[in-house]
Amino acid sequence: MAVMQHRHPTPDPEGSDLIRALEEAGYRLTDSRRAVARLIASRNGAFETADLIADSERQGARAARATIFRTLELLVAVGAVGRLELPTGQPAYVRCETTRHHHHLVCTGCGRSVDLEQLGMAAIVTEVEKGTGFRVDSHRVELFGLCPACRKTAR
Repeated sequence: MAVMQHRHPTPDPEGSDLIRALEEAGYRLTDSRRAVARLIASRNGAFETADLIADSERQGARAARATIFRTLELLVAVGAVGRLELPTGQPAYVRCETTRHHHHLVCTGCGRSVDLEQLGMAAIVTEVEKGTGFRVDSHRVELFGLCPACRKTAR
């Protein structure tokens, strides 16, 4: 069950950006990890771990269930995949266009997601630091709502 859609600048069915992220972080590039990268790259938008497992079984990919979990967590650790906490409490994942820290706004109707950095989220964090005297070491922001198209349909 695909949870949301995430736009990517260029299609990459082989997952070469994911493979490159693992390689640059010093991880071995096994056939199984390459298969998981291809599974993720074949998803249109965000996904749950169960989606990758089902895709693997359907496609006969050479990726064991445990390998899917481990590779997904490695990709999260290197920033090539983002982990989202859905309003239901379930985790979902989205392939990221950048490995820099960023946040998502997710439509609960159609699942489209938008990177919030272009909308000034970093400036908000800076203002919070200035206003409170805190140094923000880490944070996580996930916003959920209805996109304009879903709001129009809901009327």
